[in-house]
Formats: sequence, structure tokens, C-alpha cells
Amino acid sequence: MNAIEFSAVDKKFLDGDTMIEALKETNFSVEKGKFVAVIGPSGSGKSTFLTLAGGLQTPTSGEVKINNAPFSQENEKKRAKIRFDEIGFILQASNLVPFLTVEKQLRLVDKVKKVKTDTAKVNELLTQLGIEKLKRKYPDEISGGERQRVAIARALYNDPSIILADEPTASLDSERAFEVVKILARETKEKNKATIMVTHDQRLIEYCDDVFVMKDGVLTKQ
Repeated sequence: MNAIEFSAVDKKFLDGDTMIEALKETNFSVEKGKFVAVIGPSGSGKSTFLTLAGGLQTPTSGEVKINNAPFSQENEKKRAKIRFDEIGFILQASNLVPFLTVEKQLRLVDKVKKVKTDTAKVNELLTQLGIEKLKRKYPDEISGGERQRVAIARALYNDPSIILADEPTASLDSERAFEVVKILARETKEKNKATIMVTHDQRLIEYCDDVFVMKDGVLTKQ
């Protein structure tokens, strides 16, 4: 089953008197259990593509579906619920809550869902990502790379069916970058998720099932 599907999706912006076509008409899908990379130069449309996939903006035309159900055409309240339940975002900026410790960043997910925290799962994720000793630290007490790993743990903790990762290893050294991509690949396969990773690092695509190239708003399979 397709976890995410684009049907004739495009996105246009008006810049003064000029119409910018950030994403040209795109048909695209990712099945559950697949790890996909999207590569391409800066300004090529990768970020627009990813925000459309995550429902952070809506297409000018066409439709995005999540798990074979309407997504992009739903109202913002419905899209927000689907995002929270089904999509894990890993962004270049970690976007951590500054007044919460590392451990409580993950517990916040349970607070919103009003369920009991799975402490074993919290500890397992933090250990996998090499940050278990930081659980009582605040974001401003840890490095940028460590904050990014916390953000990855938070995204995975909610057990989303789809992971959208925008340069998830940009602030990590090579060793940690490979570790993170291996974790994403394992999560994708073992838990039957669909993962889309935007990256500039060509070394990481060996862990992906398919690679797509974005150029001037056009997405093609490599």
C-alpha cells in the first residue's frame, strides 16, 4: 500500500508580478517499507516538495493522499491531526522546546496524546542515538548535533507511518550521520514505515531503496 501519493501535484507562488512554479506537475508515491532519497541543488524545489508531503502547505492543483486517504484537500484542523498521528518530521533546525529536558521532549508527545509514557521506548531511542546520558539536559546545554539527534528520537517516538527528513544529518559528523541513516533505514524496514529523506550527502543514498532527483521543480527517478 502507498503510504504517500502525489497525483498531478504542482505548487505556484506569485513573486511580485512573476509566477514561480516551485514544483511542476508531479506524480509520485512511496510504499510502506520503502526508504527514498530526494537529492538536488539548493532552490530546486526539494523543500517545497517535502512541505507539500507533510501538509504544511497545500498544492496549487492536484492531490496528496496519506495511506490512501485524502490529505491535502482536508481543512487545516484535519491535516494537523493526520500530521500528528501519521507523520514524523526531522528538520534541519531541531525545533526543540527550550524549557524541556531531552527526556521530556519525547514525553511531550504522550502528554498531547494523553497516554502513559513508554519509558523503555524513550530509553531505547536515546541509547540508539547515543544521547542517553543527556536525558536531563536542556537544549541550550547540548551541542547542535546532539539537539538534532534528540529531534530524531522525538520524531520516531510517536511511531509515525511516514518519516519526512529534511537534511537530517546536516549537523552531524560522518560517523553519526551514517548511524542515523542506518537507524532510519532499520525503522523503515522493521516497522513498515515510508521514509523520504532530502539530502545533499550522496554517500547516504546507498541505504535507500530509490533515489529521486529534483531539478527546477521537476522530480525524476534516478
